[in-house]
Amino acid sequence: MSASSLWHSTAAALDRWAPPGSGDDSLRHTMLAFLYSNPDACLRANEAGHFTASSLVLDRSGTHVLLTLHPKVGRWIQLGGHCEPTDETVVDAALREATEESGIADLTIDPTLLSAHTHPITCSLGTATRHLDLRFLVRAPDGARAVRSEESTDLRWWPVDALPDGAEHETIDHLVSLAARRS
Repeated sequence: MSASSLWHSTAAALDRWAPPGSGDDSLRHTMLAFLYSNPDACLRANEAGHFTASSLVLDRSGTHVLLTLHPKVGRWIQLGGHCEPTDETVVDAALREATEESGIADLTIDPTLLSAHTHPITCSLGTATRHLDLRFLVRAPDGARAVRSEESTDLRWWPVDALPDGAEHETIDHLVSLAARRS
């Protein structure tokens, strides 16, 4: 468990990722350049920006998605957050975040990167920074009941074709579409 193992797993995830379009491939190369220029790129203390790990949590059928009403963002988004020094890999970070934020045991994660995104944000550092978000596909067991954590204003299952007002529709629709191609 170390910043080094997180760094190496992030490099491996990006190296193995075969994005569906040229824009995503350009993002992949940009993220790799950032990573290779910064040994602390996976740690939230890195003020220039840092990698985060999020998950599209779907039920077994793929017809419902678990979204959190994020208190800082004020919108319904996928689950995820910062990598921690105790995470062995970025996949471990994504699964830990999904488990912590959903309260659901026995989640399963596809270790192949689903998508990536970068966005400016003021996070726990209290200063403007950038999140370089690596997004994974997570499946919940049949009958899974989510339990809202302190990190969420609300947490609910939504039909993938009937997302709530205030959802990050473009992001969630895109991730659901990518997940459907994997099934």
